[in-house]
Amino acid sequence: MSDQPRRPRKPGKPYRRPQKDPVRVLAFEALRAVDERDAYANLVLPPLLRKAREKEGPEKFDARDAALATELVYGTLRRQGTYDAIIADCVDRPLREVDPPVLDVLSLGVHQLLGTRIPSHAAVSASVELARVVLGDGRAKFVNAVLRKVARDDLDGWLERVAPPYDEDPEDHLAVVHSHPRWVVSALWDSLGGGRAGIEDLLAADNERPEVTLVARPGRATTDELLGEEAAVPGRWSPYAVRLSEGGEPGAVEAVREGRAGVQDEGSQLVALALAHAPLDGPDRRWLDGCAGPGGKAALLGALAAERGAFLLASEKQPHRAGLVARVLEGNPGPYQVIAADGTRPAWRPGSFDRVLVDVPCTGLGALRRRPEARWRRRPEDLEGFAPLQRGLLRGALEAVRVGGVVAYATCSPHLAETRAVVADVLKQHPGAELFDARPLLPGVPALGEGPDVQLWPHLHGTDAMYLALVRRTS
Repeated sequence: MSDQPRRPRKPGKPYRRPQKDPVRVLAFEALRAVDERDAYANLVLPPLLRKAREKEGPEKFDARDAALATELVYGTLRRQGTYDAIIADCVDRPLREVDPPVLDVLSLGVHQLLGTRIPSHAAVSASVELARVVLGDGRAKFVNAVLRKVARDDLDGWLERVAPPYDEDPEDHLAVVHSHPRWVVSALWDSLGGGRAGIEDLLAADNERPEVTLVARPGRATTDELLGEEAAVPGRWSPYAVRLSEGGEPGAVEAVREGRAGVQDEGSQLVALALAHAPLDGPDRRWLDGCAGPGGKAALLGALAAERGAFLLASEKQPHRAGLVARVLEGNPGPYQVIAADGTRPAWRPGSFDRVLVDVPCTGLGALRRRPEARWRRRPEDLEGFAPLQRGLLRGALEAVRVGGVVAYATCSPHLAETRAVVADVLKQHPGAELFDARPLLPGVPALGEGPDVQLWPHLHGTDAMYLALVRRTS
């Protein structure tokens, strides 16, 4: 035994409780809901933010907190594919073996490092604190190690490392750089046509935060009234559109709260206006919205119909969605009715309507700016599931319209399998119907292609990628 006296032990570092950051905890909760329940961020986030605004004390959100939480959630979802590739380069196991909650914390951290102006040290430390709160100290160390590796380079440097060269595999390169599944890149490129610049502009636009666009419902509100709101500017193409610049809150607009105005993309407004203004042979008394849920286009069509003394029937297959339509239409001028009915097996007599709209269910690839998570959920095989319904709804619309009347086939997807292929197939079976040029019915809107149908684009028109074909029943 040694006669040397023992050195006193160094006292251990006292345990420090993790610091809860309400903004990042809320962003994490939203991402978990999207991941675990297949929820949509645009449905999950607003109630979470509302609850946070109503709290008292240090966890009460102000406008800056809400803006940061929104940016963290949507920014992370939009760039998920890119961030997954970067994280995969920094861990020693396949990403599928990383627990999903850990991956959500990592993705939030990577977005703060590479997609915001938050300083690197703050992004790492805030993410580690979040990990301690929601994952525990052990997994927080793993988060810390990974994010310190990510912090060694900026986004451009990481893309050079993890994206395949464009010359070797253009679609895979664009998929990683612009955070879209490869099959979606391929489908959008086919629909768009043209060279590299167009597809890069489109994919980049999908990753931009869209402006909030309002519609002043005719007879109930005016654009002048809406333009009196803070952060309001005129729409680009629709005479009823008003855009809210960054920071504008539609829930704070009195006309929106009262249902006299609504939130509606300008592309959707243009589809309704094109049908309403299409030239008709004969009477103009009965209009049909055959896929009316959740009610935005029906409200605009109903108001336009009322100005002419026409009647609108708004039909929606799902009873709960028909209820949403009824709430949106409540207070609309003029005669209208809302029913729960299947547009592929009509509840009305053939030839009953002068104008018919079918905005059919689809993959939603035209609204990826608003629902960024949809790009990761959709699969190519989903197209086969929608195809019979889309064709059935268009056939039902052509049966519902009288000779001389007009049908508008619309969809919020630019995928050729959901647009031109559907119209071409159905018209082969209906020799008494023919396409006519929709472009003159969108006055002032540029870059509408060769016609006769119309495809709108986020990067060209600032709208969702809405498709529109107008068909006249001739016999």
